[in-house]
Amino acid sequence: MLPSEKISSELYQCLGKLFYAVAMADKKVRLEEIEKLKEEVREKWVAIDEIEDEFGTAAAYQIENVFDGLQQEEKDGAIYFQEFTDFFKAHPSKFSIELKKMIWSTADGIASSFSGKNKSELILLAKLKLLLESA
Repeated sequence: MLPSEKISSELYQCLGKLFYAVAMADKKVRLEEIEKLKEEVREKWVAIDEIEDEFGTAAAYQIENVFDGLQQEEKDGAIYFQEFTDFFKAHPSKFSIELKKMIWSTADGIASSFSGKNKSELILLAKLKLLLESA
């Protein structure tokens, strides 16, 4: 695995954690949020993905795989938001303006997918926006 592929794989895993944190902000992941994530991965993330995993599948599907795994654990999303934050701060050059826009769009879409955004989702989105604008 090339170093860029390792970073990309880590990035997708961290994105899965971030999007889980957004969905879990209100302490419950809803079906609409899962469906929105899957739609976003298929329509946006796979389309820009140039790296395949060892099975020849778009590496962007790791976003879904990580999200699904975390959903089964039902842990607090704040842990995973922090993991994304740490990765973001450690690898700022990996986050182009376009990538930041895609991250924001997906996170916002997930938060909006079930009855609009609630207070906990708004707070998490505000933290994400500040993070994405910091670098």
